[in-house]
Amino acid sequence: MGAVLFSMMFAGVHAQTLQSPDGKFEMNFQLKQGIPYYNLKYNGAVVVEDSKLGLRLFKDTAIKFASEIAKPEDAKFDLNNGFTKKAENRNSKNESWQPVLGEKKSYVNHYNELAVTLHQNATDRDMVVKFRLFNDGLGFRYEFPEQKNLNYFVIREEDSEIDFPTDMKAWWIAADYDSQEYQPQTTKISEIPARWPNSFDSNASQQMVQNAVQSPLMLKKEGKDPLYVNLGEAAVLDYPASNLEVDAVNFKFKTHLTPDRQGAKGYMQTSTVSPWRTIIVSPKAEEVLASKMMFNLNEPTKYKDTSYIHPTKYMGVWWEMIIGKSQWAYSTAENVHIGETDFSKLTPNGKHAANNTKVKEYIDFAAANGFGGLLIEGWNVGWEDWFGHSKEFVFDFITPYPDFDIKMLNDYAHSKGIKLIMHHETSGSATNYERWADKAFKLMNDYGYDAVKTGYVGDIIPRGEHHYSQWTINHFYRIAQKANEYKIMVNSHESVRPGGESRTYPNWISAEAARGTEFEAFAGNNPDHQTILPFTRWMGGPMDYTPGIFQTKLDYYFPGDKRFVKTTLAKQLALYVVMYMPLQMAADLPENYQKHMDAFQFIKDVAADWDDTKILSAEPGDYIITARKAKGTENWFVGGITDENRRDYTVDFSFLDKGKKYEVTVYEDGKDADYINNPQSYHIYKKMVTSKSKIKINMARSGGFAISIKVIK
Repeated sequence: MGAVLFSMMFAGVHAQTLQSPDGKFEMNFQLKQGIPYYNLKYNGAVVVEDSKLGLRLFKDTAIKFASEIAKPEDAKFDLNNGFTKKAENRNSKNESWQPVLGEKKSYVNHYNELAVTLHQNATDRDMVVKFRLFNDGLGFRYEFPEQKNLNYFVIREEDSEIDFPTDMKAWWIAADYDSQEYQPQTTKISEIPARWPNSFDSNASQQMVQNAVQSPLMLKKEGKDPLYVNLGEAAVLDYPASNLEVDAVNFKFKTHLTPDRQGAKGYMQTSTVSPWRTIIVSPKAEEVLASKMMFNLNEPTKYKDTSYIHPTKYMGVWWEMIIGKSQWAYSTAENVHIGETDFSKLTPNGKHAANNTKVKEYIDFAAANGFGGLLIEGWNVGWEDWFGHSKEFVFDFITPYPDFDIKMLNDYAHSKGIKLIMHHETSGSATNYERWADKAFKLMNDYGYDAVKTGYVGDIIPRGEHHYSQWTINHFYRIAQKANEYKIMVNSHESVRPGGESRTYPNWISAEAARGTEFEAFAGNNPDHQTILPFTRWMGGPMDYTPGIFQTKLDYYFPGDKRFVKTTLAKQLALYVVMYMPLQMAADLPENYQKHMDAFQFIKDVAADWDDTKILSAEPGDYIITARKAKGTENWFVGGITDENRRDYTVDFSFLDKGKKYEVTVYEDGKDADYINNPQSYHIYKKMVTSKSKIKINMARSGGFAISIKVIK
């Protein structure tokens, strides 16, 4: 490592310097009057100025209700000052590893590492700050060795700072302990406080964090030498998820952890570690999208068998409830008791979607069109009073409604090559779900389900916990591990956002954790929404965005209804490529696909898992064009989307193998397409191309295009 990894003296202060494998990044760590700081440079220019590190702790592990009031004398318990350097260790790694499901066949994990052991003389405690510098940026975390004076401790707050030298453009959502389902905002860092009060709407469960934003956070230094920066966190395990407090004057961000009701952020037992704080940097937006740093900072899986984990294309008895055409509940009752109420004696409401007849119709359509799965929501008893009552025993996850014959429907589905996907909505009652998990997963095994969609709508029970607090995050991983015991894949909704943890827990194959398609039927999603999500929410793992809505105007069902999905039909197709979804839903009703079977062909053809991915062109908030190679084939797919502006784009096929000929099928916006005035206008044509070919595409407002590419043999 020699010239690459070395210690140096500068400004009269002894510091430790670390360089990335390609030499473009330099990270400096130093102690200033016993306080740890780091900075980051790219090609010699400062990206992150000197920024503090450390944690504040409670004085002991006996936390008083509603937390303790911090006093000046409590500072002596903190792990953020009074340090001397005790030791430093350096390491490097250059490996490739294969994800069970992923955007490429293999990911490269190449970094140089510096671990600095700090000793706090006054308390005789040690803390390690570990840095890993990759060719795409920096990750750092805290490590707490087992030691005499630090066996147990409670975190008051983590104060990791990221201090930028300039005001940058930011794509952000408001910070919340319970939800990420907010419209993205685009402002300068300095403008965040002014925009913040009007940056969010209501949610089923929310606890906003004033003048703070959520990560991953996308930033851009504009000008002649643009630089893109992405802030995130990886390997959030046995620890709360964090938000970022905004110092709009100094262009600085600081971690703000999710607490429990006592105000405690984390209950720790050594030896232990914090999550990694990630800073991805590139002069190209495309390279930020391509970064796999967050996955690389997670540990390899310890699962002995991952053969049951597979990509799945599915449909669902779902969208018709979202838009209000049908209901989850079976009866008109308003007060039911699980295990006591005889649902067969209740008055049916006449709108229950998960009934035998309708489910069989969905099975027939899904099977006829090559899908592997069918999600059915509202199949189980308890939906009559499931939300808003702080009810702990709200579902048992094993008892079907009278009009849902679980054995018959499973037999029927299997006879057609379809596996049903179980739905476990918890209504936030995580304690109840843990009590029933074994019985629920055993039922799934008995009937051949291998995937479950979990949900956490509403406030978390145990009461006082948040969706992103330490206890609840531990719950999510307990469920993932329990599901693995039964060889079940998990798709979680209203859960914590992923930070690359699917490397360690590969059966947790997807999560919602952001504002998905369902909000098109609620408060709406802006046309730029899908051009921002891949730069934010998607950086740490797949999202179940549930695209594929062809009937975008809801007045089709309810005359006079002003709601609509703010994209063209062609853009809905493009989302299957732009957004990585190994659990991939065609969310619309079968009747709407039957009217556009030529366009539906792309959804039937597109892959759900990939051997290669190339980001052809991208700008957050404006457009993304992505090419992906289907797993185990020579077939490629391209998707392109734009925001509220029309755009022209020329697809350059130089990513294809030289000397081969391919047939492409192009699905593009029609000449008169418009997401408001004519969203269902599209044009499909076929053409032969080679690696030397180029095709010009016109994208309508909030439009897009999709291309399937098959080699000619």
